Order: sequence, then structure tokens, then C-alpha cells
Amino acid sequence: MVYIGGGGNLNMPEQLPRRLVLASGLSLPALWPARRASAQGGKPIRLIVPYPPGGITDLVARRVADAMGQRQGRPVVVDNRPGAGGNLAAEIAARAAPDGDTLYVGFAGTHAMNVSLYPRLNYDPVRDFTPLGLLIESPLALTVHPSVPANSLAELTAYAKAHPEALAFGSSGNGGASHRALELYKADAGVEILHVPYRGAAASNTDLLSGKIQGMFDTLITAMPNIQSRGVRALAVTGRQRAALLPDVPTMAEAGLDGYLFVTWLGLLAPAGLPPAQQERLNADLRAVMTDPAMAEWCARNGLEPRPSSPEEFASYMAAETDRFARFVRQTGMRIE
Repeated sequence: MVYIGGGGNLNMPEQLPRRLVLASGLSLPALWPARRASAQGGKPIRLIVPYPPGGITDLVARRVADAMGQRQGRPVVVDNRPGAGGNLAAEIAARAAPDGDTLYVGFAGTHAMNVSLYPRLNYDPVRDFTPLGLLIESPLALTVHPSVPANSLAELTAYAKAHPEALAFGSSGNGGASHRALELYKADAGVEILHVPYRGAAASNTDLLSGKIQGMFDTLITAMPNIQSRGVRALAVTGRQRAALLPDVPTMAEAGLDGYLFVTWLGLLAPAGLPPAQQERLNADLRAVMTDPAMAEWCARNGLEPRPSSPEEFASYMAAETDRFARFVRQTGMRIE
């Protein structure tokens, strides 16, 4: 099956694993946007992020916040609001004033999937937001603990079929990318694997490294340090082609699951009613940020692909994703109560 889609308090950098911070290329000073506000002057822009520190959504948001703050002439402060598969952050952003002082990092869950996964949402993913532009797309890596007796996707599938209660896979939360990629694998391969949701990728990886869970579909930006340290083993990647960071690791399709494709994404939005002039300026600044060579290099180093777009292109992209995920839910039966 093909699926393209897609984690409060102001967090302090010590909550991020130091190894992950260094691997992501973020400098520690970049993680104190609130402390720079008084020095730079001007009212800060609040950037609401639907996942806790340590995962792809948070790291991309901080990189974009730093660059957007420089272009806007005032700091952009990251406000992590995890919970309810991203719905909590979306609700907070939807209720904010459309004055350009509140921005929001949306993802495939909040703006394409949750409308099919949840019986009721307290926000409308289309009417309650002003699209500004896409940020990135990213494949995931299928990683397992070294204790799992599988060195390939085929061996993992065979083991899961022979031992239907032996495997538990973590995720960054219900409805998150790692959860959806797992459900797609289970449906396509015909296996049973227990899903264990966590509050973010960092917490899930902690239990994966200790062997409390046996596997996880994870973004490359958070998986690579653990793969390189041999704390986990990568069996496959979920994208259209092999990842440059893992050239020896096959795609899911190459590894035997024909037709499997999963790519998640992030985008920037504002509350509905944002004046067109502000939308235009924010999009122009965002496109400049996402096409900057330094951003391209950082994304490549972390297994991400920049996807600059117009607001109209982003709106069409989300509409197509919503239709695609509705079909995915019908096929897999995935549901969150």
C-alpha cells in the first residue's frame, strides 16, 4: 500500500538528549529563543509544536524558528504542547488571534489523518487555519533492538507471524507517523505487533534501547545516533528510494513488501483570518528559509527533504493527503477512541 502523510511549557534545552542535539546540528544557544527576546526587542512570535522535545517535529521547528526570527526581526519562541495525537496543539492554535503573533507546526496527523481517526475533533483542520507552506518530507527507518532475531524485513515478518505475541513496537504517540507506519506494515504484511504509544520519540527510543520494546518506525533524524552506536538495527526505510544516510539499507519495497511507501511531512500554519498581506510575507520568509543552502545541508544531513511551497500548493497538498488517509483508514481499520 502507498501512503504519503504524516508530535505547555517552554522547554529548556537540557530536556533534549545532548547526543541528539549535536547530531541535529542545532547549537545550544539556538535552544534559548525566549531568553533572546528581551535582547532583540519586539514581541516574540509563539510557535506551537504538537510534540515534546527530542523528535523530528521539535527539531525542525527550532531550526525554522531561529531562521524565521532573523527574517521577521523578532524572536520566534517554541511552545511544545503535546497530547491527543497533536490535537491539543491544533486546538490551541485554532483559538489564537489571527494577528501573526501565533504560528503552528502542523503535520499529517492533525491536518490529514485525525479527521478519519478520531470520532470528534475540537477544531476544523481546514476552516480554522491559514496555510503558510510546507516545511519538509521525511521517510522513516524500521529499527529493532539487537535482541530481535531478525536481520532483514523478511526475517522480521516471519518471526512476527510465528510469534504473534512476542513483539511490541513503540511510537511517538497515537496517530503519529511511527504509529501509522506500523499499522501500514501490519496490514500489508499480515502480522500482529503490539503498539505502545509514548509521549514523543525520545521516550520511545529510551525503552527501545533498553529492550523494553522490540522495535519502532523512526525518523532518520532521531534514529541515526542509535543506529550508528549499534543500539538498534535498521532493517528498511519507508521512502521511495534508499536514504543517503543509510545507503546499504533497502526500502520496504526492495526488502519484499511490494508497494509499501510511507513519507511523513510538516507544514507551517496560522490561525484562520490572518490578513493576506501577513500570509504573503510569512510565506515569502518561509520559502527563503527553506531554500537557503544552509537549511538544505542541514536537512540532507538529517535525512529530511525541504519542500518549499505556496500557501495554495500547501492547501491542495493537505486536501489530497486527507483523501488518501481516509482510504488508508478504511483498509487498515485503524481507529483511535
